[in-house]
Amino acid sequence: MNAHERRTDRVRRLLDAPPHPVTPPWLATVAAARGHRILRRRRAVRAVGWWLLWLAVVAFAVWASLTEPWHVAPAETTPPLEGW
Repeated sequence: MNAHERRTDRVRRLLDAPPHPVTPPWLATVAAARGHRILRRRRAVRAVGWWLLWLAVVAFAVWASLTEPWHVAPAETTPPLEGW
């Protein structure tokens, strides 16, 4: 008997055992409420993440428009050219 057959026999014995205990009637309501809370929390976290991303993009755009980092700073180390 290989491992697969042993697992199959074990599952069949579990399924043939006496019936499982009845779940309480309030369990489905509690599980649904918990699922609703989890989904609401995920939705809120996603919304906050998008707002933070949007604020970061706006802050970067404002910073870039004020400092203009694409312009090359003038070189201050070269000597002045006089007498040419």
